[in-house]
Amino acid sequence: MNAPGVAAPGMAAQNVTPTRSELINVKRKIKLSQSGYNLLKRKRDGLMYEIFAILPKVKTLRNELVESYQEAQEAIDIASAIEGALTIRSVANTVSRPPTVSLREHNIMGVRVPKIESDRVKRELNERGYGIVGTSALIDEAVSGYERLVEKIIAAAELETSIKRLLDEVEKTKRRVNALEFKVLPELEEVKAFIAFRLEEMERESLFTMKRIKDKE
Repeated sequence: MNAPGVAAPGMAAQNVTPTRSELINVKRKIKLSQSGYNLLKRKRDGLMYEIFAILPKVKTLRNELVESYQEAQEAIDIASAIEGALTIRSVANTVSRPPTVSLREHNIMGVRVPKIESDRVKRELNERGYGIVGTSALIDEAVSGYERLVEKIIAAAELETSIKRLLDEVEKTKRRVNALEFKVLPELEEVKAFIAFRLEEMERESLFTMKRIKDKE
């Protein structure tokens, strides 16, 4: 029976053997869990700092992407209207070597995020494959517009993927922090308090028994 003012042991303490070695073990677990909790909190805060550092770049790039798309679409519409759709298709078919994209990864706070590099997206006029003579500057402007657009798309893919991976890791870390703060640590503290109380209770019982034996001598 529990002493007045002491709550009944919860689920976490029901199957615990109240010994001094178990009390030492529980205290060690609390220390380790507290250390892990602090590390995870710092990781979560560091990830959020990285996200907030990237967000302005993402916002700016999104605006630039929309602007580049509108400019490229306007340039191709004008070129199609004046040069004709057949000429545009012929120019498009002259591309012999498409741009190359390489993907690497680097580490941000333990999270693997992409590093995307591209080559031969933006080319000089004499490298585009179609004849400069016989085509107008409208064609050149349309091609340049789509080269700029592709560059923005590649840059956006890198930042958007990085943000997504960082946000996913923040969510995972937050769940682990909450589990430690609201479940693991409270349960361990409950077990520690229960064991300490039972040890004190057993010590009082032992002293009382010894006193009774002494009184009978």
